[in-house]
Amino acid sequence: MTTRTRTALGALLIVVVVLATGVYLWQAGGPSGTAAAAAPGGASITLVDQRDGGDAVSTTDPGQTDGPRTPTGLRCQRVYTAGGTTVCLRLAGIGPSFEAAVIVGGAEVKTIPLPGVPSRARVSASGKVVSWTVFVTGDSYASAGGFSTRTGYYDLRDGTLVESLETFALTVDGVAHTALDVNYWGMTFQTDDTTFYATVGTGGRRWLIKGSTSAKTAATVRQGPECPSLSPDGKHLAYKKATKWVGRWELAVEDLETGTEKVLPNTSGIDDQAAWLDDNTLAYGVPSQQTGVPGIYRVQSNGTTDPILIATAASSPVPNR
Repeated sequence: MTTRTRTALGALLIVVVVLATGVYLWQAGGPSGTAAAAAPGGASITLVDQRDGGDAVSTTDPGQTDGPRTPTGLRCQRVYTAGGTTVCLRLAGIGPSFEAAVIVGGAEVKTIPLPGVPSRARVSASGKVVSWTVFVTGDSYASAGGFSTRTGYYDLRDGTLVESLETFALTVDGVAHTALDVNYWGMTFQTDDTTFYATVGTGGRRWLIKGSTSAKTAATVRQGPECPSLSPDGKHLAYKKATKWVGRWELAVEDLETGTEKVLPNTSGIDDQAAWLDDNTLAYGVPSQQTGVPGIYRVQSNGTTDPILIATAASSPVPNR
């Protein structure tokens, strides 16, 4: 990353997040809850269990609220699995320090040092590309939200490691953009393992972008959407978008063919990159306004139902297809 203007407030906020995370880990984990109906497809989900502060990765049945959780043996702050590949963003040591572990078929094949606190994790449907977003210390900008992020990816096909999307050529409204205050977060991949969506923040604004890992380019699509997530069939894009309340978001879904957007009711408070359990169902985390501890909810992507609580004291939902 190039040298940038650092703001004391932004740096202080990030340092506090890092220190709080380190203490929390080394000591060892929304909407009103509704009784869960039958889970879509009957599949289990993977989540990060935060009940004891140990970040144990477990599986559970999303068809019942707070059903039994079966530990997998992993401990991750964020986790995602697809196509037989798992990416686990985890604590690597005192400091604290963090790393991304890439696991294929139960075997750890790659570890990648991370420059900050884990925030988002994704794996392409084929399992060939993994990505991560972290909050970074020492690179704080006077930008929207006053934070700094770093988003990178690893391609298992040829071993390509891109530590930051900031090396990509970015165009904003069709014009080459070279400002230094750029932050990227929340990648999601199309089935070609090359095309992706993400969010970029620059100049006090946040944009949905579409890019290519092969061309190493990205271009803005429109303002507003954050933490995009492509549906399994590639027809819809879910994302969080700002509400009239500062610091709060709602979950929305866009039909990529028609461009029609639907805001899902009673999803205010989401601060997550939603995961698609199937082509019609989303799961996402919401931190409690009272305790800050997240819970996981699921909701129909057409907005016809209210969110249903899956698990309390849990985060990072992953479909087990």
